[in-house]
Amino acid sequence: MNALLIIIAIVAIVLLITGGVAHALSFLLWIGGILLVVAIIIFLVRALTGRRV
Repeated sequence: MNALLIIIAIVAIVLLITGGVAHALSFLLWIGGILLVVAIIIFLVRALTGRRV
């Protein structure tokens, strides 16, 4: 019975860590996508206006 309890506790901890990492990764992917769009817009504005800043 104690072995089963330990196995369940380990599985629960692994699932909690995995869920937290996946949520953080999802958040970072959104931030990365937004930054990529901003960088593309800035590049296009500089390319179209001819500024070399």
